[in-house]
Amino acid sequence: MAPRGPRAIRMPQGSLLMADKQLRAGAAASHITPPLGISLNGGMQDRTAVHIHDELHARCLVLDNGETSLAIVVCDSCMIPQSILNHAKHLAHGHTAIPLDQMLVSATHTHTAPTLGAVFQSEPDPRYGEFLAVRIADGIRRAHHNLAPAEIGWGVGRDETQVFNRRWKMREGLAMLDPFGKPDHVKMNPPVGSPDLVEPAGPIDPEVGVLAVRSREGRPLALLANYSLHYVGNTGPGDVSADYFGAFADRLQQLLSADRLSADNLAPPFVGIMSNGTSGNINNVNFRQAGPAQPPYAQIHFVADRLATEAARVAGQIEYRPWVPLAMRQAKLRLARRSTPKDEVARAKFILSQAKTPVLARVDEVYARETVLLNEYPPFVETIVQALRIGDLGIATSPCETFVETGLAIKSASPLKPTFTIELANDYCGYLPTAEHHQLGGYETWRARSSFLEVDAEAKVRATILEQLKLVAMG
Repeated sequence: MAPRGPRAIRMPQGSLLMADKQLRAGAAASHITPPLGISLNGGMQDRTAVHIHDELHARCLVLDNGETSLAIVVCDSCMIPQSILNHAKHLAHGHTAIPLDQMLVSATHTHTAPTLGAVFQSEPDPRYGEFLAVRIADGIRRAHHNLAPAEIGWGVGRDETQVFNRRWKMREGLAMLDPFGKPDHVKMNPPVGSPDLVEPAGPIDPEVGVLAVRSREGRPLALLANYSLHYVGNTGPGDVSADYFGAFADRLQQLLSADRLSADNLAPPFVGIMSNGTSGNINNVNFRQAGPAQPPYAQIHFVADRLATEAARVAGQIEYRPWVPLAMRQAKLRLARRSTPKDEVARAKFILSQAKTPVLARVDEVYARETVLLNEYPPFVETIVQALRIGDLGIATSPCETFVETGLAIKSASPLKPTFTIELANDYCGYLPTAEHHQLGGYETWRARSSFLEVDAEAKVRATILEQLKLVAMG
């Protein structure tokens, strides 16, 4: 058994009301690994799974303080449409009675997981979507079954060495055009070490958020971490992998000496969870200076080790509480789809008519197909955002690949300190650039099924999140 960490905060003497209160927590991890041969998304051309490098999971945490119960789930997926997640939530609710609007389910954004939504030239297999919904629900049910008296704490670490803004301002006069023939003012993922680099077009968020849960005896039960890093990559061709998110969970378990379920230890296994913050314009590449070439997965494990080490350090210093207030609010949003001008639809159809092969290779061809398909989308999308309060900790969710500027603004204005954000939660609505970044252009703003919301969507999402944070902070 792991040694106890810092002393838990005890209730004031004579407080019968507080003495009767008890926090319970349960955690579980469900396998969501697909069969080989399935489509893998994350690129402009489809890929097929030929090897399972490491298993995918839906990592689940359920909290219940006697007044409120809630579930937090992070899945090793690139993105998950709302329809699949709604199905999973209804299945879980039927067995646990956790309210539907008190379940948070997000994707990590690994680019080596099955296609769940049609983006670029990847198409989902509905059988995997059904399987995923059941396995998410199973994970919530198992975590609920594992509920036991617990202590909880939170804190914030920092690692600024593994996050880099991937949108760059380039040398004046350098010609940059988007797939529609219009000028861009920034470039996503420019050549490393290029003399044309001027400066990043935005900041980073180096915070490592930590929510740690342990038994009353001090045994680690679960740890939810949060970091604003798109993903790492450099995996094997055709590999299925949880990327650094999965490697983080494994390494954290080692660092915390968190025993797995065994014949002589009937306690549920520890569950490490890494959620994605606001990383729509953040990745793991230092564009100023090229590093040495590395074999597949080396950088994934390097990043995982650094962040697990920092999360373990924070977990060892926080104060654990035997009861905390819990609150969760959910708000619906109706956001407009960016319009598709008729002349651009006609241009797109002409480009597609000239394509030489069914698998589109040129960027203008890929985006021509996106233009035609997006033109058939409804003019509005309905999605949700959430705000959670766990003690003094705030958690905000976004259904998009959210820019770091939005996350920093939410953290700054939130009445709960600390606050961290979880993106790609409860839905997939593509990239969420700020209005200023829409003016700059660049890949993340190019109109497609991966970036289709109205230019003002970010301001609406951010304002609604902050409204919900204020409400949960009030209790």
